[in-house]
Amino acid sequence: MIHKNWENNKTIKKIECVHADAKKFVVDTTLTPGKTYEVKNETDEFYFIIDNTNRIGGFYKEYFKEL
Repeated sequence: MIHKNWENNKTIKKIECVHADAKKFVVDTTLTPGKTYEVKNETDEFYFIIDNTNRIGGFYKEYFKEL
């Protein structure tokens, strides 16, 4: 249950959202293109960030570019 403490983890790196045009999921309400987000955890496929709802969310890496 380590995911419950991710909001308090130190930031690994910063990323910028490049688009919110998802084919399968609705992400345009939680991501803003051009906005910078702090990565709290990362897997091979996902970034876990504090999104526009101020909660931790996991998003595909294809929506972002590293700064």
